[in-house]
Amino acid sequence: MPSSNEAQRLLLQNQSWSKQQVSRDPEFFKRLSETQSPKFLWIGCSDSRVPADAITGTQPGQIFVHRNIANMVVHTDLNLLSVLEYAVVHLKVEHIIVCGHHGCGGVKAAMTNKDFGILNHWLRNIKEVYATHQAEVDALPEGKDREDRLVELSAAAQARNLARTSVIQKAWKERGAPFLHAWVYDLSDGILKEEALISPTDPIEAPWALNG
Repeated sequence: MPSSNEAQRLLLQNQSWSKQQVSRDPEFFKRLSETQSPKFLWIGCSDSRVPADAITGTQPGQIFVHRNIANMVVHTDLNLLSVLEYAVVHLKVEHIIVCGHHGCGGVKAAMTNKDFGILNHWLRNIKEVYATHQAEVDALPEGKDREDRLVELSAAAQARNLARTSVIQKAWKERGAPFLHAWVYDLSDGILKEEALISPTDPIEAPWALNG
């Protein structure tokens, strides 16, 4: 049975971490509390094994983070769109990283025909990527190879979804940023790999390109 002691341990660890930060840099929290000016927006998976700051070696204040199941960019997701608008328009981030990871449970689930209840609505977005690339994915050996490839294809697809938003296209016209990156993290060795890069000067498919 779980106990409240497990959560209390986190509070104690927080106090220890705070003391360590102050001992190394007495002005750390004062500086952090006054402003934030991250250059990066990270759209990652909710998976507890993929913490943005730890795997990139960054510090608090350097990455603005949004996470959801399987790091999806869904055009009806007001949470994601609000984060995107704030990061691009107000924080003026220079890069947006969509980071998937091998061994993603959301991707594995989307490749099956099982009923996952309310999760079905979210998994549908991953299934659409699978349907688009099914011939390529299914040509691979069943299991990990297929799952890993769909993770990679999905990360690239989510970066393209970002490029199709008015928030991104307006920012490209106004300030020539941000760059859009699709990365994949390998749980087996801790290495990040870039799958796709979309620059502000890259063309947008005609149906998605906005005028004005």
